[in-house]
Amino acid sequence: MNTQKVAITVPKNILIMIDTISKAKGLSRSKYISIVLKKNILDEKAQYLKDAYDKVFSDDSIQAEQLSTAQWFEEAGKKGGQEW
Repeated sequence: MNTQKVAITVPKNILIMIDTISKAKGLSRSKYISIVLKKNILDEKAQYLKDAYDKVFSDDSIQAEQLSTAQWFEEAGKKGGQEW
């Protein structure tokens, strides 16, 4: 894994909690912070994608188109001569 050092400033009480948890888990401070950051970033990405989909599909015209297409597909196989 390609890594790079960064310097950050955090409140002392947060650093104490980070050190306590990382020690209990048998991880270095850096490893624990990396794990927490990765999880948070993946959660944020998932929420971003959900929000984007929700925004698109909350549009009434898109909802109507989706419903129309779904209904069309439901009806498509009901007529004779469509047996494959």
